[in-house]
Amino acid sequence: MEGLLIHAVVRGLAGRLPLRSLGWAFPDEGTAALLLEGLGNLLLRYRPPHPLLALEADRVVGEAKTPFQRLLEARCKGRLLKIEQLKLDRVVFLQFEGEKGFVDTAPTRLVFELTGRNANLMVCDLEGRIIGIDRPVTPAINRYRELRSGLFYTPPPPYHKLDPRTLQEDELKPFVGQPLAQLIKNLDGVGKALGAELCRRAHLSPETRLSHEHLPLIHRVIHSLVEQPSLQTTPPDLQAAWAQEEAEALRKPLREALQRQMRTLQARLEDAHNALERLEEAQRLRGWGDLLMAYGHQLPPGRKATLEDFSGQMVEIPLEAGLSPIQNASRFYARAKRLEANAERALEQIPALEAQIAGLKQELAWLEQRSRQELQALGRKSREKGPQVGLRLVSPSGLEVWVGRNSKENDLLTRMAHSEDLWFHAQGLPGSHVILRTQGRPAPLPDLLYAAQLAAHHSKARGEKNVPVDYTAKKHVWRPRKAAPGQVLYTQAKTLFVDAELPPS
Repeated sequence: MEGLLIHAVVRGLAGRLPLRSLGWAFPDEGTAALLLEGLGNLLLRYRPPHPLLALEADRVVGEAKTPFQRLLEARCKGRLLKIEQLKLDRVVFLQFEGEKGFVDTAPTRLVFELTGRNANLMVCDLEGRIIGIDRPVTPAINRYRELRSGLFYTPPPPYHKLDPRTLQEDELKPFVGQPLAQLIKNLDGVGKALGAELCRRAHLSPETRLSHEHLPLIHRVIHSLVEQPSLQTTPPDLQAAWAQEEAEALRKPLREALQRQMRTLQARLEDAHNALERLEEAQRLRGWGDLLMAYGHQLPPGRKATLEDFSGQMVEIPLEAGLSPIQNASRFYARAKRLEANAERALEQIPALEAQIAGLKQELAWLEQRSRQELQALGRKSREKGPQVGLRLVSPSGLEVWVGRNSKENDLLTRMAHSEDLWFHAQGLPGSHVILRTQGRPAPLPDLLYAAQLAAHHSKARGEKNVPVDYTAKKHVWRPRKAAPGQVLYTQAKTLFVDAELPPS
């Protein structure tokens, strides 16, 4: 039971006190009901995990069933003089006047802790010494305090939160820019249910970041919650909006991580295309080197040379001072060689980079379609598994596809796969291990062809037609003893013939 709900009961009862007690009733071993003259029953359900303090008009009956209930009935007598709450915490104090008689009953103080699984009820004297307690608390249970008969009562650990009863609008300013949920955590007496009610009344979600314009509304809603902390069912449309905002909050970091990878790959792809474009520069440098080797002995010293090339055109060649024409020619040849090597690497890199970018685009599209529950599961898996290994793609029917990019990733992905996942590899050629994550479910033919094309494309057969690709369940794939990572043997394979091209996204 939350602090503000307790406060509403305490406030409603405190204005009518003192009231004469007509005795106790005990409907079960964890519930006591105090019958108050002209008001009804004050119900105290003190056993975990769902304690309750409430006023009920219905008649409650039952004899004391435990030693503590018998002590409570015997010691808490006379008029109920006072009821107080510790701040807005889930701790309530009830003070009884006691009775005069053949044997006087001394005034007592009943302490009711409505603290969930630690709920408890105890009878104390007016000095705070515990006379009887329902569930003693030992140091083995709680390191902060010990509660048992004979000791003085120690309240729960102190805390510092905003008191919604006296809250001023200026006190909300430090929460500007933070989610509404952060403010709710700092409101005394407001828990999960009342926090949801606060959001419902404000027509905001817990993830809404507060602005200065929100503060007057939030201030009014908090005070309305203090005055009437009743709970209402959250409307379906608001529940849907909250679910959507929560899904977006989960999706955002995953999307940003994919976008960062995509920006990195696109920058590398741009560099590769630039390397190809500089092939013309490499040809020009080689031409200059050839001219200097042919006519260098005729050149006078200087910063440039003007020579007629082999087609009859005049060419101006910049020279580095202090170097002979032959040395300048060697420099031009070396630069041309580097540019040509870069272009050759770019030719190999561009298809792989384009495939990776296409895969990331597929992942982004797949991510945008995931539900809140799927995103939560995805976040848990990513935290458990750590950095992603290999390319992660999605088949036409929505199955996950893993593609190894090197021998180490091939080895890791194959070991990570479920025993009933399907494993693909270009027949008899070096290439990627491709895993179709079926986990034993039947795979549609388009998914089989999709995975086979990926295996063919990421192999030495790239660009060829009618490439044989073997596939089998992962449980039929094994790495021989002392074999290098990625080297495997397999049995019970079937073969598909596909073009070694990147499948359409």
